[in-house]
Amino acid sequence: MYNKIINKKNIVSFLVIVFCFCNFSLVQALSLQDAFKVKDGSGSDPLDSMASTAGYDTNKTDALELVSKGIEVVLSLLGVIFLVLLIYGGFIWMTARGNEQQADKAKTTMTNAIIGLIIVFGAYAISYFVVGALSDSVLQ
Repeated sequence: MYNKIINKKNIVSFLVIVFCFCNFSLVQALSLQDAFKVKDGSGSDPLDSMASTAGYDTNKTDALELVSKGIEVVLSLLGVIFLVLLIYGGFIWMTARGNEQQADKAKTTMTNAIIGLIIVFGAYAISYFVVGALSDSVLQ
């Protein structure tokens, strides 16, 4: 009976923590671009008029920017997957209760998640270097 109560408390606590961390999707924060509508090209916003006075074209998007945004989105998604795997492995480890198979499964999951994070950081470093080299060669 006591073990069932502890198990229910652990599950409820875990669900409350997950809800608190995943509740960010309900909030939609606006940036300065949203506030001033920089990308609409109307020329009536303060940022658009200042950019056109300085000689910048606000409607121009290049392929390099699109590629870098795509890489940023993919790497962010992989970071979220890492976090989920790490939380999952920690939850399995905390609920193993001395079961060596579950503890080993949790350690393996967490180790693989950390190795995956190292690979993601490596991919980010390589893509940062390649995009930097491409932008330098394109600008010259």
